Amino acid sequence: MKYLFVHQSFPGQYLHYIKWLRRQGHEVVFITSAQPRNTLLPDVRRIQYIQPKPLKGVYSGVDDFNQAVLRAEAVAQAASSLKKLGYVPDIIIGHHGWGELLNIRDIFPDSPVLGYFEFYYSPDGLDVGFDTEFLNPSGTAAAQVRLKNAVNLQALALEQHGQTPTLFQCNTYPSLFRKNISVVAEGVNLERCKPSAEKMAESWSFEQVHIKKDVPLVTYVSRNLEPYRGFHSFMRALPTILRQNPECEVVIVGGNSVSYGALPLEGGTWKKRLLREVGGLLDNKRIHFIEYLPYDFFVSLLQRSWVHVYLTYPFVLSWSLREAMAAGCSIVASDTAPVREFLTETVNGRLVSFLKPLEIAEKVVELLEDREQAFRLGRAARREAEISMDLNLCLTHYQELVDRIARK
Repeated sequence: MKYLFVHQSFPGQYLHYIKWLRRQGHEVVFITSAQPRNTLLPDVRRIQYIQPKPLKGVYSGVDDFNQAVLRAEAVAQAASSLKKLGYVPDIIIGHHGWGELLNIRDIFPDSPVLGYFEFYYSPDGLDVGFDTEFLNPSGTAAAQVRLKNAVNLQALALEQHGQTPTLFQCNTYPSLFRKNISVVAEGVNLERCKPSAEKMAESWSFEQVHIKKDVPLVTYVSRNLEPYRGFHSFMRALPTILRQNPECEVVIVGGNSVSYGALPLEGGTWKKRLLREVGGLLDNKRIHFIEYLPYDFFVSLLQRSWVHVYLTYPFVLSWSLREAMAAGCSIVASDTAPVREFLTETVNGRLVSFLKPLEIAEKVVELLEDREQAFRLGRAARREAEISMDLNLCLTHYQELVDRIARK
């Protein structure tokens, strides 16, 4: 089959699937705005479109939609050039979030589209308003959130096929659209990301960070250190954790920008803001910040972790929770809807109130001290990963969906 992928950040979430397709001999072309990296999928033909510049003077509430329309036009031009060269895909796959697929059927009217539907925004009941500490003071939040769904609604109006990785994400969409959205889980390489008694018993080092053998280790990982992923709640829990377990150390991995939400109103980063708030209560020799961690070191960190903390708003689940489960981590996680799809209190993790740092600290300290409970929860988390997150099984299910769509 001939596959056309579209994603501004090559290869997006399609790395493992494209490798799988190439091993089977399928032809793959990828339209992207990302700069080529020859070491990543070197045998995949890439067509780069120029990321459009934002128009000035546009009402801020429609900035995202304006950019989506410009991206759709740029992708359509790239697709038209591809068609002139004789390439007509059997299926088109991409992420609907940036609008890139909105005009693609104008170029390839007979090629079905399988689009990734990530999240349907709501003024209440999900991420917006969940954390009252950061409510929008302008009173226009509801209107702005509804406008964020403009791209979603245009994509849904294409009446093509959709996929999303969790029931939580699917259920954020209005019920009349869900019949066209299939839930197909995203998998983890269970051979690469797995428990290791050897790693647990060793020291762990990365650059200037050194965790000695047998030192109790608490880990927290996020792409960026920000409220959406509970960084503020975790930092506020640290003084209690460090005081009640004077031997433990903490490794915090994440960048200083934001992936979701906004930076502090007063400027700076969330890390600086939280260190100003609680830094005087912390032993800096026992807390280690790492902005970026290569994947192999990330996996070994999870394998060395005594307790892993994962916190999130009612929003899209991070890959890191899946990987922590696959690595057999003992997990303290927020009792929020996306997490409850994967973890059950006292069965394969400990669930806590996102907004209560003392409760977070209490459960972390409990698992640091009760190693029998921690190992039991870690084994159960790994079993769940083996059942629902096996990468090969997930790729097989995804291919079954693709085959059904392409045959119609």
